[in-house]
Amino acid sequence: MTRHVLWAACAVASFAAAHASAEIAPTAVAFDETGAVATSLTGTPGNPEEGAKIASSRPLGNCVACHQVSALTADFQGDIAPALDGAADRWSEAQLRGIVIDAKHTFPDTMMPGLYKTGPFIRPGDAFTGKAAPADLAPILNAQQVEDVVAFLMTLKE
Repeated sequence: MTRHVLWAACAVASFAAAHASAEIAPTAVAFDETGAVATSLTGTPGNPEEGAKIASSRPLGNCVACHQVSALTADFQGDIAPALDGAADRWSEAQLRGIVIDAKHTFPDTMMPGLYKTGPFIRPGDAFTGKAAPADLAPILNAQQVEDVVAFLMTLKE
């Protein structure tokens, strides 16, 4: 009995370790020639409900600051970027993942920030000090949040 419990505990620990190490770091993301990222950053499916919260949350993704999304009830929705209604009809999951991670790989002239990027940046500031950031900046979203936003965007069909 003790051996079975020990074996089960080892199996659970190795499964957890394998999945914990499965996360792709921002510097290791592989974009294809069109800017798409075929591989999930976490190996865990995204949660569209969480993605909707992230897309409409000011401290997180804040997609609605620039984009209109009819499926979201945010106080303010921007109009300086394309509407995201029908995004799943226009782009594949891999393309949406690449755009969320760093849209400059798909649209070089975009003003959209890379949401899962640690650099290089063009002179990011250190809060409101007027000085350049002292070190690499953390990504705006973590890997699972990116997958959640992509899952939400995949629900936006015409």
